[in-house]
Amino acid sequence: MTSLEWPPYAGESLPNGGFTVVGVRAAFEAMGHHLDVLFMPWPRAIATGLGEGFIGYFPKYYSAEAARTSCAFSDPMPSGPVGFVVPADSSVMWHTLDDLKDKEIGVVAGYVNTVAFDEAVADGRLTVMPANDDLTNVRKVAARRLDMAVIDPHVLEWLLVQHPELRGRVEMHPRLLEDKNIYICFQKTVAGERARRIFNAGLARVDMRALMPIRP
Repeated sequence: MTSLEWPPYAGESLPNGGFTVVGVRAAFEAMGHHLDVLFMPWPRAIATGLGEGFIGYFPKYYSAEAARTSCAFSDPMPSGPVGFVVPADSSVMWHTLDDLKDKEIGVVAGYVNTVAFDEAVADGRLTVMPANDDLTNVRKVAARRLDMAVIDPHVLEWLLVQHPELRGRVEMHPRLLEDKNIYICFQKTVAGERARRIFNAGLARVDMRALMPIRP
């Protein structure tokens, strides 16, 4: 399978590949199977994971479009909330997404965010600026080149540990978008469906939250 650099959840340089990789491997091992994971940039991870010689990719937020076209989704795994990183002492206030129509919002190219957010982007109600990764967005927010950016707060915590020069310059907005689960996208093939069934059975046997602490 393929994955991406998304600490603390997944990453080649993280202990045992990151919290999500540890949990996914544990589920397969509970059923007597070993899992190899290749880490690569997200667009390439998707294309490769859906290609010959692979059975899928992870971690992925659920998407009805992906479920219709390319993904046989696993049972859900715990992840964490999704919200906005903003400049420190930001005055941004919002109650509905329409309150953000005048803001420039950073997103990571290729990521699913939330259904409501992505629909607002597709409808032209929100202005987004895609970047290659979360760190780029956080740096832009710190430099006030973006008003805010979509991010998992645990990813932000990790980035602030790894990049102390950003501490005190950004913070999570207290209002969150959603508390989300994550999934494996298995190929819609005979091999992919077999792997999905094995994983789901193993997932029921392991305590994912115990294996995947939410803080770095």
